[in-house]
Amino acid sequence: MEKELIQCAPKRGSWVTPCLDMLPLSVAVLPWGILCGSLGVQAGLSPLQAQAMSLLVFAGAAQLSGVTMMGAGIPGSTLFGTTFVISARHLLYSVNFRQHIRPLPLRWRLALGFLLTDEMYVVSAAHTEKTGSFCRYYALVSGFFFYVCWNLATLLGVIGGAQLDNIETLGLEFAIAATFIALVIPTIKDKPILISVIITAIASVLLTMANFSNALIVSALIGMVAGFVSESLFPPKDKTAAKENAK
Repeated sequence: MEKELIQCAPKRGSWVTPCLDMLPLSVAVLPWGILCGSLGVQAGLSPLQAQAMSLLVFAGAAQLSGVTMMGAGIPGSTLFGTTFVISARHLLYSVNFRQHIRPLPLRWRLALGFLLTDEMYVVSAAHTEKTGSFCRYYALVSGFFFYVCWNLATLLGVIGGAQLDNIETLGLEFAIAATFIALVIPTIKDKPILISVIITAIASVLLTMANFSNALIVSALIGMVAGFVSESLFPPKDKTAAKENAK
């Protein structure tokens, strides 16, 4: 761990790489952030409250569903329950991150935990795979850069919220789907992952069309089971080679 920290020590200009790596995803979620800010104002929140959601909650899908339910007068218990279900995937991210951040001081764990999003997780995981070690500075800078971009997008939505009526009809919510597609595709590197993604997508569509409650969670579990089973049928080449060498 000490060797990892030495290799990960910040250098002059080292913040540029994580910012550039995060830039495409930051641009992709701009419509999403604008939509969240605008809908917050239209739902009855003050500009400060709408901006505070991005500053404090920092969870796009949860924010979007939250402001929609608040505007419709949905009870708080349902709002919190829905938010938990939508954000449950972060439990998986944190489990994976735990092996890297467990030895770090509390301030680092809190900061990285707050900045942990789908985008930060994917970018940081790709950097870890590329370099062979987790870099806390890379994760922190990339996460903070995304945080700033998200809040700037929300601010644009808050400013324009009063002037833009029925902004939801513009189809900006497609940025959500586009962002997650962009996150998932680069991770498909073998047959088990491909099968898992396809099964999850099919299950999610079918369960949603059937108005099944918690379709997101159930489809994710189905996809994980499919991935686990298919991995035994199509083991990665490196694992197969390792087994042959062991023999």
